Amino acid sequence: MIENKMLAIAEAVLFAAAEPIEHTRLSIVLGTDSEVTLEILDILKERYEKEDSGLCLLKLGSKYQICSKKEYINEVRAVLDLKRNSPLSQAAFEVLAIIAYNQPITKPYIEQIRGVDCSGVVTTLCQRGLIEEKGRLDVPGRPVLYGTTDDFLRCFSLSALSELEELPNVDKQMLMTDIDSGQLSLFDGDSDEETKETVTAE
Repeated sequence: MIENKMLAIAEAVLFAAAEPIEHTRLSIVLGTDSEVTLEILDILKERYEKEDSGLCLLKLGSKYQICSKKEYINEVRAVLDLKRNSPLSQAAFEVLAIIAYNQPITKPYIEQIRGVDCSGVVTTLCQRGLIEEKGRLDVPGRPVLYGTTDDFLRCFSLSALSELEELPNVDKQMLMTDIDSGQLSLFDGDSDEETKETVTAE
């Protein structure tokens, strides 16, 4: 049986952290195993889902975060004097989609897919916290690899990348992954060794 004190501790830690926390880290604080911790998180989630609560518990992959409910966003913005962020451009959405479905991926590959320079868009997405550096390729120049962040999952109401919609077959053929080498190949049947990349973490 879950004790009220354990619920209170989990709630206090999640609130004070103000950022997503791995449930395994919460287990250490609570002195419980992952199964009990997940049960505690489920109880908190159900509690916040009640109509009289202004909070909600978000699941972002294996991480959790307490946030205000979207119904009260205007009131929260008014109190914190937050400015409404300008919407992403069409180019930014395109680059974000390419990264989300093919990560980790380098900027040159993104530009090869889109056919235009993407430096400004990639910088903007990094500044907004939607993408981040995931390492570098072990090739001359060591280009940066980009991938999505927890903020990306939160902004698009996803718990994990596996919840992304399936791409049409034609897109899959153009943005396929070389299963044998674990490296990105832009076009079906592409065997050019210069397009193959080996990933190394920073």
